Amino acid sequence: MFKLIFKSARSLSFELVNTDIYYAKEAYDVYLDLELKLKDVKTNVFSLYDLNPNQLYTIRVGEHEVKVTTLLATTIVNVRDFGAKGDGKTDDTKAIQAAIHACPKDGLVHIPKGVYSVLPLFLKSYTTIEIVKDAVLLGNTDRNLYPILPAQIEKSDGSILELSSWEGIPAPTFASTITGIEVEHVKIIGEGIIDENAHNSDWWVDHKVMRGGAWRPKGVFLSNSKHIGMHGVTVMNTPSWNLHPYFSSYIDLIDMKLISPKDSPNTDGCNPESCDHVNVIGVNFSVGDDCIAIKSGKYEMGMKYRKPTSNMVVRNCMMAYGHGAVVLGSEMSGGIKDLSVTQCYFKETDRGLRIKTRRGRGESAVIDGIVFENVYMKDVLTPLVMNMYYYCDFDGKTEYVWSKEMHEVDERTPYLGSFTFKNMVCENVHAAAGFFYGLPEQPIKSIKLENIKFTYAKNPKPELPAMMSFLDPMTGEGLQFRYVDHVSLKNVKLEGPTGQPVLLENVIDFKEES
Repeated sequence: MFKLIFKSARSLSFELVNTDIYYAKEAYDVYLDLELKLKDVKTNVFSLYDLNPNQLYTIRVGEHEVKVTTLLATTIVNVRDFGAKGDGKTDDTKAIQAAIHACPKDGLVHIPKGVYSVLPLFLKSYTTIEIVKDAVLLGNTDRNLYPILPAQIEKSDGSILELSSWEGIPAPTFASTITGIEVEHVKIIGEGIIDENAHNSDWWVDHKVMRGGAWRPKGVFLSNSKHIGMHGVTVMNTPSWNLHPYFSSYIDLIDMKLISPKDSPNTDGCNPESCDHVNVIGVNFSVGDDCIAIKSGKYEMGMKYRKPTSNMVVRNCMMAYGHGAVVLGSEMSGGIKDLSVTQCYFKETDRGLRIKTRRGRGESAVIDGIVFENVYMKDVLTPLVMNMYYYCDFDGKTEYVWSKEMHEVDERTPYLGSFTFKNMVCENVHAAAGFFYGLPEQPIKSIKLENIKFTYAKNPKPELPAMMSFLDPMTGEGLQFRYVDHVSLKNVKLEGPTGQPVLLENVIDFKEES
């Protein structure tokens, strides 16, 4: 069985209905109207491109068929007709931007094969942009030519449009190669590439310093937008985060590739910030920082808007080489709720499922209703981490953050609620199987682990299980719980730990079943 998960005027994406993790148990062929279209597909998600708008298609896998009609495109405009050269040398920004602005409502902007050198392009509502196979949007390397997005804009009614941010704080940033501001019903599709070209620029030089009056751009930045779909496109070599939806809703990221060098700074894959209804399905990550980092601003923004990132699904994704695979925080002062992570494969990330917060994030920094299920990890240093003493940023190493003394619960105190981890295999653990550390004044409320198997690397390397002060590297440790109210382990197996299998400190209730 398989189901439709995305459609546009020129593309479709489907997902096998199973419990397999990223890869299907057996390779399969895909037929389009009786013609063999894809052979020996190995992943649970597959896609079809170069289709005709408003046409009924029959898709068959094995004995199962699905009939789907592609969406209507009122017109198709070709950027070449607007003067785009696609020679990799000519600045094609104006030509492509003109095509986007000229495209009628519900039309499609077609970007054919070629290399298009561009500065930031701005999206328009009710438009589909198709970047076909062997088409590349290549980012300009001169930051002096990039427009700057101010942090905020005051509207005529006195309200504030939160336009741009940097690591959880309103701040000016350079516009991204693809920028959407208050747009809706936009799709970016195709097998082409958005190459930000950061490796050939100075974006990664002095990356912690604001230069030129603004912070680095992202790959794709969506501000206060809704009903946005990205399908098939590769985003690579980004100056900072690959994808950054900000105060946006109904975001579908389907069967994409997000690729940046392992040593590139802050090139997180997908970082939704104060967003809702976000689907990340079939995405392949290989980045220089966290693959997915779910956020909702630092203290000022969290307390002002109390807008959590919520109703988010991560499914059938491959995450490799990042600092963390799926990460919650640390800029999560607006909270995070109703997150489901399933059928994902984590490969050689420093940490797997990682939650990071600290004192000072605020009383609205609530993470609750989180389920991680059907996950396979290989060569992940520490698979499960929940850290309420995260030490990054200028104030992260203060005594207020690192102290293990009881503090008063006040408006600055974060909260971690109930978490379920189930049906996982974690092979070749290095530092620790799991590291969970709550606050004395605000313990983690509930952690449930069920049907999980941990095995250990033969030659493990010492590593910090979490980024917190005064913590020594660990090797071969088991599950460590500190300041957690309720811990439940059911059918949890640790094969080969050199340290204590289960460590409990200040845990009120502990249950273990075989």
